[in-house]
Amino acid sequence: MKDIETIKNTAVLLLQQYKKIRAHSEEICRPLEIEDYVVQPIVDVSPPKWHLGHTTWFFETFILIPNFKGYKEYNSQYNFVFNSYYETVGARVVRTDRGNLSRPSVADIYSYRSYVDQQMQAFLQNSILEDELISLLELGLNHEQQHQELLFSDIKFILGHNPLFPAYSDKVVFEKKNTPNNGFIAMSEGLYEIGFKGNGFSFDNESARHKKYLETYEIAASLVTNAEFLHFIEDGGYTDFRHWHSEGWEWVNQHNAKAPLYWHFVDEKWMYYTLNGLKEIDSMESVCHINFYEASAYAVWKGMRLPTEEEWEAASHLFEWGERWEWTGSAYLPYPGYKKEPGAIGEYNGKFMVNQMVLRGASVATPKEHSRKTYRNFFHPRLQWQFTGIRLVK
Repeated sequence: MKDIETIKNTAVLLLQQYKKIRAHSEEICRPLEIEDYVVQPIVDVSPPKWHLGHTTWFFETFILIPNFKGYKEYNSQYNFVFNSYYETVGARVVRTDRGNLSRPSVADIYSYRSYVDQQMQAFLQNSILEDELISLLELGLNHEQQHQELLFSDIKFILGHNPLFPAYSDKVVFEKKNTPNNGFIAMSEGLYEIGFKGNGFSFDNESARHKKYLETYEIAASLVTNAEFLHFIEDGGYTDFRHWHSEGWEWVNQHNAKAPLYWHFVDEKWMYYTLNGLKEIDSMESVCHINFYEASAYAVWKGMRLPTEEEWEAASHLFEWGERWEWTGSAYLPYPGYKKEPGAIGEYNGKFMVNQMVLRGASVATPKEHSRKTYRNFFHPRLQWQFTGIRLVK
C-alpha cells in the first residue's frame, strides 16, 4: 500500500509531465497558418486541428468524465467529432471527413484544450490516484506523444503537396548528414528474450516478454543512404518486377512510382521536400519516406533482406537507432501471452493486428523519452508518409 505522501508526489510529477507534453503539441503547431490547420489531402493524414482536439478528447473522455466528480463536459458534440476509432464510446466522424470540419474552429479547439487542461490540473491536485488511473493517464500522455509525431508527418504531407512547397519552419531541422558504416554486425544463433521488461511505461503490444530462437545473421551497422537508394533508382529498380512483392508491383504501377515520397526530378537533378522547403537531395542522409514495398524491393535488389523484428531487437544495442522508423519483415501480430485489455483501452492496439508490418526504433520526429528498443510501431505496407528508412540483413 502506497503512503499518502508517495501518492501526492506521483500526482505532482504527472501534472508536470502533463503540462510539458500538452505544451509541446501546441509548439509544433505554432508555425502554422490558420488555413494549414484544416487541410486533409488523403485519408491517412488528419488536419492538425483534429489532432489537437482528439488528444484533448482522450483526457476528457477517459479521465475526467468517469473520474472527476462534478466535471461538466465541454461540448457534447465533441465525442462524435474527435473519437478516432473507439467503438466502445460511440459514433464518430468518418476518417475521410475530418477535413470537412470547418467547425469547430481552430480558436474553439484551443479553448477546448485550455478548459480540459485547467480541469486536469484541478483533478490531479485534488485526487488520490489509484494505480489503474495512473496507468491510464500515462497511456494518455504517450498517446499525445504519438500524435505529436503524427503532427509532424501530417504537416509535412500537407505542405509538401502544396504546389508552392512552402517551408514549415526554418528552425526545425530534421535532416542531417551521416557517415555511413558499410560494415555488418555478426549475430550468433541462439535463444534471445524479446519484449518489454522492467519499470516504466510500455504499450500492451510490447508484452509478454518471451524467448525466440534466432539463426545466425548479420545486420547492417547503418541505414541505407539517399546515394545508395539512388543507385537502385538509376538501375531501374522501379521498372523491374523481379524485385517486388506482387502487391508492391501493383502499387508501383497504380501510382506510377519512380522514387521515394517528396522526391522530384527538376532540371536534371533530384530535389526533395523537407520541412525547411524544397532542397537538392543530400547523398549522405538516410533515405526517408519509403514504404515497406520499396524497402523490401531495395533489399532484394541488394541480394539481402529486411530484419525480422526479433533480429532487430536482439542486435539493437550494437548500433545507433532513432533516426528513422525501420521497416522489418515481420507482420504485426500479438506476442505469445498477449492479453487485450477489456473495454475501450483494449481497442488501442490489439484490433490492428492484421495486414500491417512492424517498424522498430524511432525517428527524428519522435518526441524525446518516447522511444525504447521494444517499441512496436506498425503501418500498412503501402504507407510512405512516416519518417521511415531501411536497415539490411544478410
